Amino acid sequence: MEDLIALCKRRGFIYPSSEIYGGISGFWDYGPLGVELKKNIKQLWWTDNVQKRDDIVGIDASIIMNPRVWEASGHVEAFTDPLVECKACNKRFRFDQYANILCKDNKPHAQKNLTEPRVFNLLTEVFLGVTEPKQKAYLRGEITQGAFVNFANIIDSTRVKIPFGIAQIGKAFRNEITPGNFTYRSREFEQIEIEFFIRPDQKESEKWFDYWKNERLNWYKNLGMSPDNLRFRKHEDTERAHYAKDAVDIEFKAPFGWSEFEGIHNRGDWDLSRHNLKYKDQETNEEFYPWVIESSGGVDRAALFFLINAYVKDEKRVYLKLHPKLSPFKAAVFPLLSNKEDLVVKAKAVYDQLKQKYSVAWDDRGNIGKRYAYQDEIGTPVCITIDYDSLKDNTVTLRDRDTTKQERVKIAEIEKSIAKILL
Repeated sequence: MEDLIALCKRRGFIYPSSEIYGGISGFWDYGPLGVELKKNIKQLWWTDNVQKRDDIVGIDASIIMNPRVWEASGHVEAFTDPLVECKACNKRFRFDQYANILCKDNKPHAQKNLTEPRVFNLLTEVFLGVTEPKQKAYLRGEITQGAFVNFANIIDSTRVKIPFGIAQIGKAFRNEITPGNFTYRSREFEQIEIEFFIRPDQKESEKWFDYWKNERLNWYKNLGMSPDNLRFRKHEDTERAHYAKDAVDIEFKAPFGWSEFEGIHNRGDWDLSRHNLKYKDQETNEEFYPWVIESSGGVDRAALFFLINAYVKDEKRVYLKLHPKLSPFKAAVFPLLSNKEDLVVKAKAVYDQLKQKYSVAWDDRGNIGKRYAYQDEIGTPVCITIDYDSLKDNTVTLRDRDTTKQERVKIAEIEKSIAKILL
């Protein structure tokens, strides 16, 4: 993890937030490459789950909603963690984390030094208005409720019929006691969620629950996550969320252990019944509270696990074996020598042509070996070098990131070569 964290900062993937002022625990900034990686994850998810489907529509709900939303959903009452304080060092943290957090003597906390656990609400409070007393509200602790409170609006303004889904991407906030493991547990994070509405029927719910389990696991596999690093973990009855009839986590085998980054939940009719929102079948005039099958993933956690999964260090080099669809740049273009104007002009023409269609890097720093090493570290799948032969026959050298093999390709064929690796 230390090597990957260093690479992320050195190459512009992820920085500590407000680092020049000492940072702030649980918050992270995404640099030029990190923002591209996250954008690619979100765009691919949206394309596969909204654009290519006829049964899912998208929304973008506000981060702050009427506080009654969180009262109706049960979050004000139930969205809590047990918090303890160490009498020796005065640190506060979640009770289930005390064995992993060091005390002032750099040893694990002794349970005898901990206060009794006290309930701590994870919702982050905000205060609105210009006069006192200001209205108390909350930054959303999950993006889910935005889909539910707009259920009637979507039914009325579109032609969707059950079964159908509402998809959303957005920021959420939790007042985590012990953020950690790099970006894995943060206080500000981004979610990708589908709330899929079905008839209130047990067999129907089992069918769609299994469908979304497999659909979501295969999505990560198809983007290069090793099957050996993925597994399902079913929630025990004692650990399921207050709303869940059934729940399964997709977990990734991280350096800090198997860790959840997407959940599939059968939420039953908890949410729509709490908000008193029914569905009316226009053909039968039947009214009912739909059940909900939810897939809820973390963009930040997915990005972290894609990076961990892709990180390769061998005797010769370090490189990120990212799926080309996820790579911040799809190709990099070099002139063989940066001080030869004819090579630079030719390379610039190739670069300008490619960047109209793809995210492409330009690099003319240092020697060609250092450029290859840099692009390998940031996961660029193809490097394109313009040399003196290019001036004669309009061919270039294409170098593959994973194999380091090189081939000559005509300039007119470069786009086809890039498109092929993006299939």
